Amino acid sequence: MAGLFGTDGVRARINTGSMTAEAVVRLALAAGRWFADRNPGIKHARPKVVIGKDTRLSGYMIEAAMVAGFTSIGLDCRLLGPIPTPAVAHLTRSLRAELGVMISASHNPHHDNGIKLFGPDGYKLDDAIEAEISALAAGSIALAEPNQLGRARRMLDSVGRYVEFAKSTLPGRMRLDGLKIVVDCANGAAYRTAPDTLYELGAEVIPLAVSPDGFNINDGCGAVYPQMMAAAVVEHGADAGICLDGDADRLILADETGAIIDGDQILGRLALSLHQKGTLSGDAVVGTVMSNRGLEMRLREAGLTLHRTNVGDRYILEKMRADGYNLGGEPSGHILMTHLARAGDGLLAALQMLALMQQAEQPASSFFHCFSPSPQRLENLRDIDPQILHDTKLQADLTAIEAEMNGAGRILVRPSGTESLVRVMVEADSDALVARAIDAIILRIKQAAD
Repeated sequence: MAGLFGTDGVRARINTGSMTAEAVVRLALAAGRWFADRNPGIKHARPKVVIGKDTRLSGYMIEAAMVAGFTSIGLDCRLLGPIPTPAVAHLTRSLRAELGVMISASHNPHHDNGIKLFGPDGYKLDDAIEAEISALAAGSIALAEPNQLGRARRMLDSVGRYVEFAKSTLPGRMRLDGLKIVVDCANGAAYRTAPDTLYELGAEVIPLAVSPDGFNINDGCGAVYPQMMAAAVVEHGADAGICLDGDADRLILADETGAIIDGDQILGRLALSLHQKGTLSGDAVVGTVMSNRGLEMRLREAGLTLHRTNVGDRYILEKMRADGYNLGGEPSGHILMTHLARAGDGLLAALQMLALMQQAEQPASSFFHCFSPSPQRLENLRDIDPQILHDTKLQADLTAIEAEMNGAGRILVRPSGTESLVRVMVEADSDALVARAIDAIILRIKQAAD
């Protein structure tokens, strides 16, 4: 079972590979053993693990398998029910647990599921720890004595605790009275927390995709499909729209005209606001290789630096923690604010943006747009083996295509970290140059794959 973990935990189609009940029990045994051996407990207390999930039907099966594995090692389980990924990170710390677990495949369809693990500090596990857990899962694992088995019970106030935490991240006793907000919860983990938080802060709330049935998570809704949210903003005359993904760690916004605001614009606005207040650590922001060049130029005008990492919020967070930065994010809507939370949190990012907009006394259409993006196009190539990218001739051809752009653009070709496909991105000074380059890249990749 080596290599269990991908770029964001363990993820697969349900009842296949690492997402069978047997494999999940094995993972829980290994993770439980790793943490139990390093946290023997205080006096007679057993180590504790908190477990949250999104709204997929398979969450019941995965949760039960996790509980079976953890309790057989001797860990006590607190079951949080459907709740956002960042809430699990927060409650892991708040409840002084040794381990946090989120059962979710994020923005993927209902037939996939996944497992994300958090340490006692609320951060996702380091690669080295994940490698050690994978190694344990492949071997013999010592179980607890019968009188040392763990207990499991449901935590009934987990949603309320997270809502209170989310509200506390706004300055003072600030409220959102007078704002009409559309919120699309993707029929996912935030279907209660996001509308409740906005309502309790005084906003008028138009909720969308808040009726999960186990199958409709991310189905034509949420951060990957923000068009429904944007249309509802215009229809209801709302001040802004919020779109979360299945586990609510992503945020996409819309202004009052229905224009969609991606993670780069959100990151830019937050960076400029924090810098103005003197609270942006290191006068820098961490983005990824996908971050728009327009963002980089706008930050440079303000005397700020954009540091790029590989795609994935875990790599952003690693850079932030290593160099002491407190703001990072990516175009897909992962926004990390380590002065407020230990994990990317779509709701917290939305609250910060709404509060800043209200303080600025500007409409979303002027406040949310903080830079002019360079033309950029992304294509996902399915039915292409990502291993083709190791072909030296193909790599040379891709380098030549970028060189032909004469510094007026850049290309990025990479395998997806969460799906079996190849992602192609081209960014340039003009739409025509983008189209010409991406057509050439796709043609060359398909030729190499034949």
